Amino acid sequence: MSQYIKGLSTEEVIKNKERYGTNELFKKTKSTFVSKIIDVFKEPMLLLLLCATVIYFIIGQFREGIVMLVFVSFVSAISFIQQWKTDKTMNELKNLVCAKVYVFRDGKKILINSSDLVPKDVVYISPGERIPADCEIIEVSNFQVDESALTGESEPVYKLCKQDITEDKDHWKRYMLYAGTLAVSGTCLALVKTIGLNTEYGKIGKSIYEIKDEPTPLEKKVGSLVKNLAKVGALLCFIVISLSYITSGNILKSIMAGITLAMAIIPEEFPVVLTVFLSMGAYRLAKKNVIMRKISAVETLGATTVLCVDKTGTITENKMKVKEVFSKDLGSIGLEKTDKKLALLSILSSETDSSDSLEKAILEQYSNKFSLAQLNALELYKKFDFDSKTKTMANIYIMDSEYYVAAKGSPEAILELTNLTDEEKLSIKLEFDKMASKGLRVLAFAEGNDSRILDSLNQYKLDFRGLIGFQDSPKAGVIDAVKGCNAAGIRVVMITGDYYKTAMAIGQEIGLRFSKRTITGDEIEKMDAYELREAVKECDVFSRVIPAHKMRIVKALKENGEIVAMTGDGVNDAPALKDSNIGIAMGKRGTEVAKEASDMIILDDSFTTIVDTVRDGRRIFTNIRKAMIYILIIHIPIVALALFSPMFNLPQILLPMHIMLLELIIDPTCSIIFELEPEEPNIMKQPPRSPKESLITQQMVKMTLLLGTTMFLSAFLPFHYLVDKGFSIEYARSFSLVVLLIGNMILVLVSSSGSKLLITQLLQSKNRIRTIVNIISVVTLLLIVYNPFLQVLFQTSSLELQTFTMAFILGLISTGWWEVVKCLRK
Repeated sequence: MSQYIKGLSTEEVIKNKERYGTNELFKKTKSTFVSKIIDVFKEPMLLLLLCATVIYFIIGQFREGIVMLVFVSFVSAISFIQQWKTDKTMNELKNLVCAKVYVFRDGKKILINSSDLVPKDVVYISPGERIPADCEIIEVSNFQVDESALTGESEPVYKLCKQDITEDKDHWKRYMLYAGTLAVSGTCLALVKTIGLNTEYGKIGKSIYEIKDEPTPLEKKVGSLVKNLAKVGALLCFIVISLSYITSGNILKSIMAGITLAMAIIPEEFPVVLTVFLSMGAYRLAKKNVIMRKISAVETLGATTVLCVDKTGTITENKMKVKEVFSKDLGSIGLEKTDKKLALLSILSSETDSSDSLEKAILEQYSNKFSLAQLNALELYKKFDFDSKTKTMANIYIMDSEYYVAAKGSPEAILELTNLTDEEKLSIKLEFDKMASKGLRVLAFAEGNDSRILDSLNQYKLDFRGLIGFQDSPKAGVIDAVKGCNAAGIRVVMITGDYYKTAMAIGQEIGLRFSKRTITGDEIEKMDAYELREAVKECDVFSRVIPAHKMRIVKALKENGEIVAMTGDGVNDAPALKDSNIGIAMGKRGTEVAKEASDMIILDDSFTTIVDTVRDGRRIFTNIRKAMIYILIIHIPIVALALFSPMFNLPQILLPMHIMLLELIIDPTCSIIFELEPEEPNIMKQPPRSPKESLITQQMVKMTLLLGTTMFLSAFLPFHYLVDKGFSIEYARSFSLVVLLIGNMILVLVSSSGSKLLITQLLQSKNRIRTIVNIISVVTLLLIVYNPFLQVLFQTSSLELQTFTMAFILGLISTGWWEVVKCLRK
């Protein structure tokens, strides 16, 4: 052993550092400020906004142009925030590795920065320290490590030397220490094997950086819609300018007509709608213990088809409880009954202030059955600490002038210490197997009396008393939440590093659909991408998995066309959280790395909160869709009027000033009124919308075209008629404006709900903003038609009461006729 205590020489350290580098996590080369700016303005939506801004300045609308510039700046800032998020994630990973560590070099024990460690260094670890690199154990003394941040499993792991382990097929080896995990008790001497990027932590850090942020389904669909509208707009602008020039021969008039059409067709409301709806949604969710780190995730969660959850701390309480009891005297008994002898034995074999989760469960279950004075009266004479080889431990008390032995441990080991017959041992092993098959962790208990104090526990002959099975039980409300997910067509998949029988038992208890089988990490290793894609279709329980497996599972589900949400709290969850469509971190128990890699954080660690958030996500998307349809419908008459006026050699019906007026009404309507609409009935009884489904379905396109066309014809035909009959252009324009504005008011009510009729909405609606906007619209309409100053500005003229009434009725009919369609559908 002296060769290890000596450690590396200074020359060897220098050579190894040149060969392997420093013990630091992966660092990504930061992009320059200019490159970030270029990346931001590659987005077509931002280019369109910039074009709209330029047009506002060209036509002299400087105030609107400045407002658009502010909005462009706000949208572009989002990309910078996302980059900061990734940098912060890596900083959190780096901080998890301890800053200082004791190492043997040149025969001396010295304290160095963990970043200066190199492979083949010998380190000394004591309780409370974080493991600085991946190491192989050389010497160990009752050494336990909390690996939950890395593996997700809460139980401390007893570490052994490699030669003391007969078989270890798990990925996480008991003879290895992993960077970033925490020493709980005992001491250890270990040999550094890998550092920095090559450690398990380093691999996680690298995988987080290599994952690129993908646009959400909604962002993709809106981007596609905007591109298509931009193409159509460019073509129509060229047509309008050409037709206007052919008919009038006035190039300035032709360019003005083209600019008017461009203003009408550029969908600057789309990014406004997305920003307002998602920001308000995030604000409301914050009141429900949900923090949205990525605002677009609000909508994505509503589209989720698969919810991947980590068992420990997410589905379960991360707290062991007594689940089943087998007594030698009473047989299998429910928790409502108590074998007092077994209960007392289980307490006496445990530490009163233990940090062990199983001993805590014993004390919680049985300590109230006995008086504290009765327990304190017993004198503890000797302890046999837990032996990781024999898997037993015992406390010896002085009782009635004898030594009373209270022992517990694995059933196999305890049975060997008893005087049971082979037949009795077989019977008890069958009971143990029953418990184990349900995924329970089982302890056996035995007691004995002796007049002597012996050197080891196996020298005593003990009487078997019983078995106690423990389980990390599901959190309150999880079973109902899973039922809610099933009703909403959302499949829940559990991914854990736990034993496969334990995972299956929990899966069946909470009601997962495909919980009668499990796929282990070893099986995933043997599958290629195609096999895994097929396997994940009919399996909801994955056990004994490592971070790389989680990422493969998430990737396979995504390749199957699923929208995947992933919950987690450990560092081991971070890559899968980032790679999923939406990562959900737990706020209370979650590590900072998990939180920074996530899109949203559940502050109360409640699985049920996720289901409520899904409901909000669905409501938000439905209202975004309603707003988008409204925008498209109202733009059809605006665009068509700008297009058809030169085609029929008519004066322009709508001037830039009129379009700006309509925009001032349209913007608050689509961004505020629709955002406040309540959810549709039975929104959580419907399956998630298909990821392949268009933002605007064929049925919605029909509705859009029909309503947009009727609004256009209702405004255009009277204008054409009145001009042909010799009425002034200002008079005809006033008639068309009344039709458009009244039609717009009714359109808002028609579009607000796909199921509720207009009269029902008017009677039941609590949307006060809609009422305010409608009042402002009517007042504005009356002013621009009848106020002399505004008549000059908007080039309108007064209408007689009879004509105004006709225009009002025509506007009402232009969109109100859709209520007949709703009635027929019902």
